[in-house]
Amino acid sequence: MTVPVPADVLSRLKAVLGEGGWSQDPDRLAPKLVEWRGRWTGESPLLALPKTTEEVAAVVGICFEAGVPITTQGGNTGLVGGQIPRGEILLSTERMRAIRDVEPYDDVLVAEAGVKLAEVHEAAAAVRRRFPLGLASEGSATVGGAVSTNAGGTQVLRYGMMRNLVLGLEAVLPNGEIWNGLKRLRKDNTGYDLKQLLIGGEGTLGVVTAAALKLYPVMASRAVAFIGLESPADAIKLLARAKEETGGAVEAFELLARIGIEFAVKNVPGTRDPLPEAHPWYVLAEFSSGEAGSAEAAMERFLSQALEDGLVRDAVVAQTEGQAKALWAIREDQSVAQKPEGVIWKHDVAVPVSQVADFIARANAAVLDVAPRARILAFGHVGDGNIHYDVVQPESGAADPEHSARREEGMLRVHDIAASMSGSISAEHGLGVMKTAEALRYKAPVEVEVMRAIRNAMDPKRIMNPRVLF
Repeated sequence: MTVPVPADVLSRLKAVLGEGGWSQDPDRLAPKLVEWRGRWTGESPLLALPKTTEEVAAVVGICFEAGVPITTQGGNTGLVGGQIPRGEILLSTERMRAIRDVEPYDDVLVAEAGVKLAEVHEAAAAVRRRFPLGLASEGSATVGGAVSTNAGGTQVLRYGMMRNLVLGLEAVLPNGEIWNGLKRLRKDNTGYDLKQLLIGGEGTLGVVTAAALKLYPVMASRAVAFIGLESPADAIKLLARAKEETGGAVEAFELLARIGIEFAVKNVPGTRDPLPEAHPWYVLAEFSSGEAGSAEAAMERFLSQALEDGLVRDAVVAQTEGQAKALWAIREDQSVAQKPEGVIWKHDVAVPVSQVADFIARANAAVLDVAPRARILAFGHVGDGNIHYDVVQPESGAADPEHSARREEGMLRVHDIAASMSGSISAEHGLGVMKTAEALRYKAPVEVEVMRAIRNAMDPKRIMNPRVLF
């Protein structure tokens, strides 16, 4: 809990925001003060709802002058608690909903921070372009949140993370100044790339108010397959073969454990097991191409050879867009499917792709040493080495206090293993309040020192998301 906000500061904020631009209604605030899994709850004296960049600047300027901290929130889809205030002013970007421009010749879409990713996809499709950032939460996740957390998603293998998809930013800096960096250039060698400081900065260096996003051509063909196999090691071999045989046409390559399929069938209505027989592991693979029919033909050749060689046990290829969506839903619903199963230790780690199988084996041994009856569910973006390694309480039907008590030790073991492989304890969700302190265990002192120096220079009063990062 932070120091109470003075009444005169609240009055000034209300005045600059005007009617409809703020709220203290507990019912209005309530959904914004709880993380969707219920792990973090917060409090705030005022919900600020600016509609323009100028209003954001006014709010931040007042707070900077008074030394009043701010937590910025987009769609409240974060999983590490960084968007939940603990007494700070809560600045929501939900009213900043304009798509300012779409220019297919530049392959650029300029969207304000509160625009949802699904809306970006729709606007891009209207000019026969696509924005290749796919998240399960795209119906709620916003542009500003995706920028601030450097979101990844399922197409990182081919297109990179959010920092690879942003050409320019507009932001309000911690002192209330507006920085207009909404460039559309692919090349600009004129000094430090300031936008990269804000991308992944989790709101600590300013409030992102708009972004110029890269667009790409719509693919003429697409093939989606659900593949059963023996082990994560086979998945790595299969990925290498897919990249070699398609010449870079692999759009996504997602790994799922059998238990994840079982949870989805059990807990997500309408979900069906994609293959007639159970397999220990699965890959959801997607190929795409600019040539009609090319992706489908490549998938057929790829799977035929892999089946003949014994690398694949079975596979199904979507024949319609509806079937493709159903296969993707199994992957995208993994977190939703886990939720009814009880207490879960969640990890968002990255290791080199070549070491994914070794990481899973070592982590399994370490976790089962701490919690012998735990159910382990590993899934995620094997194509870029990002594994969501989740440890679910023993099957009991009730909350398991013992499993909760072992969380800290278990998570530390998993993170130590990832770090020993030159990996990361946060691949795409950020550090938030969940991992900020723990990250000091793995970050080199010189790296922390540089990050603190940058933050102190830009936000000497530390008003921006003060509990997050260093």
